Amino acid sequence: MYKIPFNKPTIVGKELFYISQAIHNGDSAGDGGFTQKCHELLESILNVPRVFLTTSCTHALEMSARLLDIQRGDEVIVPSFTFVSTANAFVLCGAKIRFIDIRPDTLNLDENQLPDMITPKTKALAAMHYAGVGCEMDVILKIAEKHGLAVVEDNAHGLLGKYKGRFLGTIGTFGTQSFHETKNFICGEGGALIINDPKYIERAEIIREKGTNRSQFFRGEIDKYTWVDIGSSYLPSDLLAAFLFAQLEERDQIQRQRKAIWDRYASNLGDWARTNDAQLPFIPAHCEQTYHIFYLVLPDLNSRTNLIKNLKRKGILSVFHYVPLHLSPMGQKFGYREGDLPNTEFISDRLLRLPFYNEMTEEEQIQVIEAITAFRV
Repeated sequence: MYKIPFNKPTIVGKELFYISQAIHNGDSAGDGGFTQKCHELLESILNVPRVFLTTSCTHALEMSARLLDIQRGDEVIVPSFTFVSTANAFVLCGAKIRFIDIRPDTLNLDENQLPDMITPKTKALAAMHYAGVGCEMDVILKIAEKHGLAVVEDNAHGLLGKYKGRFLGTIGTFGTQSFHETKNFICGEGGALIINDPKYIERAEIIREKGTNRSQFFRGEIDKYTWVDIGSSYLPSDLLAAFLFAQLEERDQIQRQRKAIWDRYASNLGDWARTNDAQLPFIPAHCEQTYHIFYLVLPDLNSRTNLIKNLKRKGILSVFHYVPLHLSPMGQKFGYREGDLPNTEFISDRLLRLPFYNEMTEEEQIQVIEAITAFRV
């Protein structure tokens, strides 16, 4: 048991009260009253045509692939430095993944490599906003438009983050969100699909409801519902939506807490990083981040391993992040080998995530900072 864990899910408002309300209202299944409240609140905040809660960000990505009619033989460009779901959603539809390297500064996909990766088979690309810092969406969208490609924003880290004044997840064809317990706003397991083009709304509703037009039936638009498309059960329980709605209500408080934690790390670790040839997160001036992650990039794998062990001895849990997808057994099936994506491989061996949770106390954080600043690479 760690004295200072890596993550600690917290109750911030009326979560338990709303869950009891959902039970008493008889709305514990999907698309109940709190699900609708979440939809309406997110649509209002983000100013988008439609939001659908899902059981996970993984399922939101899978819905994106279905909506784009990804077929066997299609190619989809995905950063290797991301969670497996970003690629898996398209592979499930038969797509071939073309892995792209990342920028060494923001750790987002390197948009300058896109033109050389596009082939006549390319149908879409996934822009994953690492740590809630926006990819270079202007360049990405210009390239995508030139080649007729859809852009799916994997915004698992980035709800309420902005790129040049626009909310992340609202810029591409679709945005996908995560409400996993490690995120800023949580419900244990959950996600959302953001529809930025109204032409996809009706089909998204059908795919989300197991391929049926059941929602139209409940609205009285048809006299019976039936199976009309390929779909699955992507509706989260309204109990989860009740928990999430309480979190979203307290979004400003949550973000203030997380900003204070992020800023304290940044202001206290800068000198140590410069002295020890380490890298702190980089936030471009035109991006508004979400204070989701604070990480260090150490000079080499050995120094990262030693720092993790050093923190562990002091009761502090720190973790590395993504293992390159192109070097996984599945990635190698697509023809990738070590050395193909040098920035991804470099960062994956050296990145270390520090403890970060909403109710982390200043005392806890000072213990982490002191343990790091006492360490010499």
